[in-house]
Amino acid sequence: MAFEKEINKRRTFAIISHPDAGKTTLTEKLLLFGGAIHVAGAVKSNKIKKTATSDFMEIEKQRGISVATSVMGFEYNDKKINILDTPGHKDFAEDTYRTLTAVDSVIIVIDVAKGVEEQTKKLAKVCRMRNTPVMVFVNKMDRDGKDAFELLDEIESLLSISVRPLTWPIGMGKKFKGVYNIYNQNMRLFEPDQEKVKEAISFDNISDPEIETYIGDEEAEILREEIELVEAVYPKFNLELYKKAEVAPVFFGSALYNFGVQETIDTFVEIAPSPRNSETAEREIIPYEDKFSGFVFKIHANMDPNHRDRIAFVKICSGKFKRNTNYLHIRNNKQMKFPNPTSFMAEKKEIVDEAFPGDIIGLYDSGNFKIGDSLTEGEILHFSGIPSFSPEMFRYIENGDPMKFKQLQKGVDQLMDEGVAQLFINKFNGRRIIGTVGALQFEVIEYRLKHEYGATCKYEPIQLYKACWFTSSNSEQLEDFKKRKYQNLAKDKFNRDVFLAESSFALQMAQQNFPDISFHFTSEF
Repeated sequence: MAFEKEINKRRTFAIISHPDAGKTTLTEKLLLFGGAIHVAGAVKSNKIKKTATSDFMEIEKQRGISVATSVMGFEYNDKKINILDTPGHKDFAEDTYRTLTAVDSVIIVIDVAKGVEEQTKKLAKVCRMRNTPVMVFVNKMDRDGKDAFELLDEIESLLSISVRPLTWPIGMGKKFKGVYNIYNQNMRLFEPDQEKVKEAISFDNISDPEIETYIGDEEAEILREEIELVEAVYPKFNLELYKKAEVAPVFFGSALYNFGVQETIDTFVEIAPSPRNSETAEREIIPYEDKFSGFVFKIHANMDPNHRDRIAFVKICSGKFKRNTNYLHIRNNKQMKFPNPTSFMAEKKEIVDEAFPGDIIGLYDSGNFKIGDSLTEGEILHFSGIPSFSPEMFRYIENGDPMKFKQLQKGVDQLMDEGVAQLFINKFNGRRIIGTVGALQFEVIEYRLKHEYGATCKYEPIQLYKACWFTSSNSEQLEDFKKRKYQNLAKDKFNRDVFLAESSFALQMAQQNFPDISFHFTSEF
């Protein structure tokens, strides 16, 4: 029973959004309200810096954006919360897509002024494909933006999901006073504060005449009318439909000033799903099974640059993970023991003796793991849906300092293992090509090579349309293809064949002329 209770306590979720919707600020405030930190922006020294707890890489602090998923775990209301704060920028979407394989639910953050943006639509589509339950947090209510009802219609239409507001804003912009909690039918009015949680004034009845004293007569009347309209227009909230990803509860607030955050986290821990079943190529995995299983969904080099440590992030899917216990690494077919498994609070880590389904743990890795690897107590399992995508932007990478060749090689090798970009060796000229899904990745790689490995690199342009893997059971046709396309062939980091198509026409002709060859646009084939 204790094992089941531990699993049911877990709430593992990702926060996703278009860039600048306030996703990392909301993450920070969930930690603040959850008691995991006491001052927003707090770091180890307890001095306040203007960077979020979850943005721990130096380049993130300088650019003011998240470029890697960070994991934060804490206890709240007798629940174990695991938040994965993901990059919003489209150039880092691949990291976010893989992170969505490791969570049981999602909070989508939307800017009230901008509404549903492009990256939000793409990420919501991935959630729909996986049937992942989603909640929506409409942020920045302290600024003027779209009418709440208009925005709800937009969310329904552009994200293809029914919505049900569970909180409601009191005013907007300069007139924003807070939110009414429809779910619990109460109201808590905060004083705005960017760094600490201040005591709130609470009302348990929307008809309470004292509400007028705090928010004004006109605002109180509008609020009561709008709540009446919400209850008339939207069906009663259905928990099962939410868990089946058919309806999205919507919350309003201002993460920056702490409005609406408490209502969101309190409702979230109550209704969000505990760990769900996982798919493998062999069978469905149920969290409550006795035997441990899990998979690597992310690798991060140099979480602590002083120690050059490389950590594999593992999502536990079933059973109990125990420190210093032998587990089978499926791809390498070898037993491995982990003396220092860690739990996370962004870059802060502490050793754990055991972990349960839903938990994310970090395993120190000397190069044994790649993304998608499975760990079990012996059963052969291959977790599915953790692909690398065919890159669309390419550059030759060259050494910028002949004295630092080893550092560059090690840096490129380790950064490619993170899955943020891919390395191809051109078979024709032996040159190394970096492929990414977004241009900003090149800048991040160059920055990290310099600051984490002491290596400098130079990029040279290369005209390519697509890099795709290829396979065939027709050995004769495969041989002919390799001879004819020799100048356009490469090997990836795992020695798999890759076709470097110079244009969409070249790819189309290759598919047409070699019908028995399969061209793959994700690494899962």
